[in-house]
Amino acid sequence: MSIKRYWGAALSAIALVAFAGGVQAQDIKLGYNGDLSASPSAQSGQAAVIGMEAAIADINAAGGVLGKKLALVVRDDASAPPKSIQNMTDLIDNEKVVAVFGPTNSGNAMAWKHIANQKKVPVIGNVGSGTAITAPMGSGDNYMFRVSMVDREQVAALMAYVKKNSNVKSVGLMAETTGYGQGGMKDMQELAEKQGIKIVATEHFGVGDTDMTSQLNKMKAAGVDTVVVWAQGTPIAQLVRSMEKINYFPLTLTSWAADNITFYDAAGKALADKPIFMRTVSEEKTPVQQKLYDRIGSKLKAPSAFSFALHGYDSVMLYAAAAKQANSTDGAAVRAALEDLKAPVQGVLKTYDKPFSKTDREALTAEDFVWIRWKDGKLLPYSDPILKSLTAADFKK
Repeated sequence: MSIKRYWGAALSAIALVAFAGGVQAQDIKLGYNGDLSASPSAQSGQAAVIGMEAAIADINAAGGVLGKKLALVVRDDASAPPKSIQNMTDLIDNEKVVAVFGPTNSGNAMAWKHIANQKKVPVIGNVGSGTAITAPMGSGDNYMFRVSMVDREQVAALMAYVKKNSNVKSVGLMAETTGYGQGGMKDMQELAEKQGIKIVATEHFGVGDTDMTSQLNKMKAAGVDTVVVWAQGTPIAQLVRSMEKINYFPLTLTSWAADNITFYDAAGKALADKPIFMRTVSEEKTPVQQKLYDRIGSKLKAPSAFSFALHGYDSVMLYAAAAKQANSTDGAAVRAALEDLKAPVQGVLKTYDKPFSKTDREALTAEDFVWIRWKDGKLLPYSDPILKSLTAADFKK
């Protein structure tokens, strides 16, 4: 079944629940606005929604928030910025949601983050990792928060690894031409410069390209032995397949999108283990994580999507804690509470002790990330002497 058909059925089920009495007038409504059907990252958005639904069920079973139940209103933006902007306005103005979660694609957040700030509605991102998503806009209050990976944190770690690896002689950078890819390229170029790493070749490719041999031949001609790649799962897979075509396999470090089942399916078992990357959890779960997985795993597109379900679950728990602390669902009051949470919040990924501040919007940083490589169809922790030698001083952001 295609992603679009799979999630279309799920959306229909959600809609039936939401509009057949599942969402009551007195409920506190939360919104999800992200791609659930179109891009290579759609399964990430699907998993985030599943995690959010699990958290909402747990919170409601424990009495809800401020004496009311939480309810989720879901909108699929199909990876299109205009649709994502429309969804944002619909969720806030028509559905009257008190907070928005998502999006799946970083570029869409950049298209509508001004709306959240203008209308004073908190947003807690739980999939998109673009560095600029949570950056303030002007001198006003910033309503953007995140419980997910952050591109610049990943790039800082990858470049630290490159810098400390004595086997690396020539480095190349590659990225897809989307907003996500170009944001990552900016981070890679800036942090390579901070590390004093000379980049000998830079190439781009389309998110739908299936043959990158031309770009790779240029990398090979430049003597590149290490390539750092920023793209979604499917194009990363096409890249390693293109490497196979010309028998050129430099050390390949990528964005976390290589964890996506679309990467594994397109690359195939023999090539899937080529990239090294980072994510927030491996398939070696804690007991608490395993308990949640046992509960929702059958709903996920693939086991690899579980990290996004964790982000979804924990993002809702943080919102609930902030609303309870503020004793209100008013956007400004919840924003202020998120910036100064008084008590630790128990999540499934971790316990969050003052995860945000007026200037820090990232609940997860490089210290929370796990180095990963595919092995026999599983996302397993990766380590080597270089990783073991890295210290905080090696990370330059």
